[in-house]
Amino acid sequence: MTTIADKLQSVRARIAQACAAAGRPADAVALLAVSKTFGPQAVHAAALAGQCCFGENYIQEAVDKITQVAAMGLPQPLQWHCIGPVQSNKTRLVAEHFDWVHTLDRLKTAQRLSDQRPADLPPLQVCIQVNVDGGASKAGVPPEEALELARAVAQLPRLCLRGVMSIPDELPDAAQQLAVHLRVRQVFDALRAQGGAGFGAFDTLSLGMTGDLEAAVAAGSTMVRVGSGIFGARHYPAVPPA
Repeated sequence: MTTIADKLQSVRARIAQACAAAGRPADAVALLAVSKTFGPQAVHAAALAGQCCFGENYIQEAVDKITQVAAMGLPQPLQWHCIGPVQSNKTRLVAEHFDWVHTLDRLKTAQRLSDQRPADLPPLQVCIQVNVDGGASKAGVPPEEALELARAVAQLPRLCLRGVMSIPDELPDAAQQLAVHLRVRQVFDALRAQGGAGFGAFDTLSLGMTGDLEAAVAAGSTMVRVGSGIFGARHYPAVPPA
């Protein structure tokens, strides 16, 4: 039976090969292990295999998991990334328990996160979520509105603007994947070039998942979000937790 450690090694090899193919250093792309719906034991196993960064979509599930994993004891500190929608009634939990938020697409949410970030914690690292597909039901700010939002977020005192995140629709082949990923890269490059004050740490393009990480790396992703490739197929509850 393939273990989580084996799968991690396989995903890291894929990332290294994709970096080599794109002419990028092997350490140019960070791996975010998406542990949503998997229990603390799975996170613990991945952490023992050297994984430090974990992504979660469901806030309450994540907070419970963070607490349980912390009680298990690990040789290295973990970094927790919120990669799901942040509802207004959950901003305090996110501000108090997470290190990163990838899904900012409203200034009101950003302001709440900044106001509620505890003073004894470092600033919350955040990315602007961009919707390059244009689907009305999808989260993310339209590309043409990303700069205005990013500039406003960059001025909030308890947040640190780090970059752009996107979740494009699944596409059937690598060429189509690369084309849409390059559109996200264009938004990232435009914000980095035009941003101004508060953009000093703007270095993260959170793009690519298990099925399209090679195309994402070719487009310039600096952080890929891999779940099933590490933890296996997910079994979602009938009503996902908030």
